[in-house]
This record gives sequence, structure tokens and C-alpha cells, in this order.
Amino acid sequence: MANVKAIDARIKSIHNTEQITKAMKMVAASKLRKVQSLLGPVRSFTEASAYILDTLLVDDGSLENIFAKKRNPVKKLCYVLFVGNRGLCGVYNSSILKFMEDIASNETRDYEVVVCGGWGRDILERSGLKISKYFSEISDAPTKSQALDLSYYLQDLFESGEVDEVQLVYMSFVSALGQKPVAKQLLPVKIHNEEVANTQASGNIIFSPNKNEVFEYIISRCINNRVYCTLLEAKCGEHSSRMIAMTSASDSTNELIGKLQIELNRARQAAITTEINEIVGGAAALRKKK
Repeated sequence: MANVKAIDARIKSIHNTEQITKAMKMVAASKLRKVQSLLGPVRSFTEASAYILDTLLVDDGSLENIFAKKRNPVKKLCYVLFVGNRGLCGVYNSSILKFMEDIASNETRDYEVVVCGGWGRDILERSGLKISKYFSEISDAPTKSQALDLSYYLQDLFESGEVDEVQLVYMSFVSALGQKPVAKQLLPVKIHNEEVANTQASGNIIFSPNKNEVFEYIISRCINNRVYCTLLEAKCGEHSSRMIAMTSASDSTNELIGKLQIELNRARQAAITTEINEIVGGAAALRKKK
């Protein structure tokens, strides 16, 4: 009977865990929908502004801006690593950290890492990466002000000459069922899609007030938009990974409860059989006595 009580208590405990994982799955799904609704328009605007910037970058070379000027040689790089705010999201954080460690191990030039996200500062410190700054106050639905804080910091690093190149390292959001780690250059700004840009002759476009002012205006907006788009994309990956992880956890608890239920039924049947045997044995002993 003690075994039956132990199994029954374990089933109740796993039921409680199942309720928690289902609740976390629902929360993650809700956050994913919210961030996806933000990502769609931002991604469209980022691609449209990048198209205009590409058109200007393939111009005759008369346009100059410090954020579009390549530095040779590149003495120091800045990698911006986007991690989640917390764990319980499968291999999301460990995958992007492993990707960053591989990049760092193959990097022959000096570098520093700026971390965006609140996950595992102790783990990141033990990784051996040259971390210079943390942006840990990134919300689950990143705001424009948070993106601007990060963007302006990176622009200041580049403009001051402290770093010669800025790379964004994050999990690219392919779909709700999968992401892939990527590293994309933010600074200096380079042609996003050269094939598309070359199809548009800037000489046939009328710029108002003039080409130089449009270039100065759009290049800063493009940088800010790319940072914001990357923040949203990384958050979509985190929420979808957590949703999938909690779905898997809920399925596992259901499977475990099913196995324990069978074990509980067997234990109850064994207890009943034992009681019947004791009753039958006692009755037989009384008959012999008579």
C-alpha cells in the first residue's frame, strides 16, 4: 500500500509540473505573436530602406559617410551577441553561444563582445569571450528606445575608432519551428543586395532636397532599423524555442504519467491480490481449526 501512495504522489507532482509547462507554453506563444506583429512591419521597412541605401552605395563614389567607409586594415572588431533573457528555451542560448565561441576561436584579430540579453552571465563569463559590455535590460518585446540605445552605442564605438567593424551575431528567425545562427555585418554599412541595387540607376531618380542629404538621413535610419529588426528577430527565436521546449516537456509529462498510471494499477492489483490471499489463507486456517 505504501508503494501505491508513493506512485500516486508522484503522479500528482508530475500533473503540477505539466500545468506549469502548459502555462509557460501559452505565455511563450502569446509573446511570440506579439513580437511577430512588430517584426513584420519593421522588417519590411528595413528591407525597403536598405534597397534605397544600396542604390546610393553603388553610385559614382561621390557620397561619403563615416559609417560607410571601410577601414583597412581592420584592427579590432565588435561582435554583438544576442542571447535570451532566461533559460528553459531548449538549445537556443547554448547554440548561439557555441556559434560565437567558434567565431572567436578562429578570429586572429583583436575583438570584443557586446552581449544583449539577461541569460547566464556566469556562463558567458566562463566561456572565455572578451565581453566588454552587457545590455541585459532587453524586454521580451523590445522597444525602439532599447534598440536606439544599443544602436547609438555601437555607432559611437565605430565613429570614435575604438572598433573598425561591427558584426551582429544572432539566431535568424526562419520560422516558428526553426532558427539558424548567423553573423551579419552592421558597420561599416555595405551593399545589402548588390544584384537588386544594380538594377536601379540612381541617375534616373530625383532626390529631394539633394542626394547627399538623403544619403546622410537614410544611412543612420538604416543602421537603427537593422539593430531593431535584429532585436525583434532574436526575440522571436527565443519565444518560439521556449514554446517548442515547453510543448516537448508537456508531451513528456503525459507519457510519464501514462507509464506511472500503469505502474499504479499494477501496484493496486498486487495489493488487492495480497489482501485476497490473506483473507483466503485466514479462512482456510479457521476451517482447519474447526
